[in-house]
Amino acid sequence: MSSMPLDIKQVNQMTTGSIPLARHTGAELIELERGRVKMRIPFEGNQNHINIMYAGSLFTIAELPGGSLFFSAFDVTKCYPIVTEMSIKFLKPAKTAVTVEATLSDEEIERVKREVEEKGKSVYILNLELKDESGEVVATTTARYQARAHGR
Repeated sequence: MSSMPLDIKQVNQMTTGSIPLARHTGAELIELERGRVKMRIPFEGNQNHINIMYAGSLFTIAELPGGSLFFSAFDVTKCYPIVTEMSIKFLKPAKTAVTVEATLSDEEIERVKREVEEKGKSVYILNLELKDESGEVVATTTARYQARAHGR
């Protein structure tokens, strides 16, 4: 399984562009390289009734990197990602745009590829921090994703 060429516009379209809710929030992929992504969600349009970022918007920006990261490292003609479990802990109110970074090491990428080839699926875990514009961590998440082979 070879990874696809890294084109941030293509990956943005395949992730946030293909999910109407993500498009509506303004979530976007802002950095992309093999095994690493950074995403951002604006504050404007994502406020709740007390003028802090809505919990659902924070959850959305926390879940999206699993797919974007997948597209940075895996051959999507052979397998696809799906989230199977996710928890979020809200630490402080977000009153600005929020960013999140996700990474998979080369060793983890190779392990997932091997397991998908051998077993038809593989699990990868992402522990992420959502940060406001000052760098303060406003929430943390743990998400379990599966890479699944097409047709298996």
